[in-house]
Amino acid sequence: MDYKQTPGRKSFASTTRTKQQSAQGKSYLKEAKKKQMAQEKAVKRFIGFLFFLIVAVICIFLIGMKTNFCEEHFGSDSAITKFFKNMENNNANKDSADFSLAAFGARRKNILLLGVDASEFPDDLWTGTRTDTIILVNIDPRTKSVNALSIPRDSKVYLPDHNGVQKINAAHAIGGVDMTVRTVENTLGIKVDKYIMVHDDAVKNIVKALGGVDVYVEKDMHYNDYSGHLHINLTKGYHHLSPDEAVGYLRFRHDPMGDIGRTQRQQWFLRGVLNELKKPESITKIPDIIDVGRKYIKTNMSLYELSQLASVTKHIDMDKIEVAMLPGAPNKSGVISYWILDPEKTQEVVNRLILRKKVYDDFERPVTASIVYTDSKSSEAKEIKNALKASGIDVICESRVSKTHSQFIAHSNRISNSYYNNLRRENDILSGYQFIYDPAIFMCAESDFTVVAAGK
Repeated sequence: MDYKQTPGRKSFASTTRTKQQSAQGKSYLKEAKKKQMAQEKAVKRFIGFLFFLIVAVICIFLIGMKTNFCEEHFGSDSAITKFFKNMENNNANKDSADFSLAAFGARRKNILLLGVDASEFPDDLWTGTRTDTIILVNIDPRTKSVNALSIPRDSKVYLPDHNGVQKINAAHAIGGVDMTVRTVENTLGIKVDKYIMVHDDAVKNIVKALGGVDVYVEKDMHYNDYSGHLHINLTKGYHHLSPDEAVGYLRFRHDPMGDIGRTQRQQWFLRGVLNELKKPESITKIPDIIDVGRKYIKTNMSLYELSQLASVTKHIDMDKIEVAMLPGAPNKSGVISYWILDPEKTQEVVNRLILRKKVYDDFERPVTASIVYTDSKSSEAKEIKNALKASGIDVICESRVSKTHSQFIAHSNRISNSYYNNLRRENDILSGYQFIYDPAIFMCAESDFTVVAAGK
């Protein structure tokens, strides 16, 4: 007897398909969120490292520009004294050349930051390397703000010069920095003004040039990755970190603090570096540090332009840094895994962070919010909910998550960095949240923004 499905009931096969589709959807979302979190971590680590380099450059120039100090220690005819005297003369011959915001110019600048992996050629650090980190930074001297757009290295793009469809990180291996710049420009429809490339070995060699860095290690750190040649063996307490120990200290990630722990270690490490640079004997190490920059940092910016970039960085309001990743989804083509960019969402992100276009939304409807929180932040989540409601914001979703970093994630164009800063000023409980723009992935509901209350 043939089985006939009862009206209103689903067949076993239909139910199975539905469950499979649901499982696939959850797996897709989970993988997309994992990819997003990995890129956010890469952005924060690279931006933190970039600021470390810029601050170090500032300190070197502030010390070095005191030519009287150089003359006293090295003599008026020494190479170091002549080097900084030439810098002084070059600055004096340029309009607004002193370390001032105006010297960078009023126009916004797009600077492409590239972090490259190790080269197969010991005598050539750059040829054939892939760009593990690609970040487009937009600096606006007028508003003293910085926007950083992370481009996933697996993004599926078309490379110039008939090189076909590839991952974007292959552009440098195939055609060098010129092809990388053109690929970013063609993909996003923008103009890259300058680029700065940093080699993996830069941190290690800066510490080597300084002769080590004093840091208080907050906990025992033991980890071995034999395939990655990473060996960390640090005990709690004060250490004069060697180059290898410094790399291990900064790369250590096996603790419940996650991003917060790594960010704190970057700050403590930076303090150690600055303390080393403040020592009078550090002036003798300037040539070695400059050599590190020449060898492990590649840029089309002149020394004067770099000094002005450092000047601008001193004036940047840290509360006005906005970070986003190019929206998309993971996908496999055979054995190759790609990040497939979402054209419409990508254009939204570029318009907002790079072109800084003003988009007028429907402000008559109430602003909606979602709150996601860890178990340890449940009471804080309630306070946040009450604070948002008091500000006339409709909280439409609440959920528990497993996260280690507190964030304020804007999903719609009506939620700007200024909006968050005004909200933060009205409600102290929202202070200290990292601002991120992500129009594509929601953790709880399709709200205008999501507050992530995380950590211990």
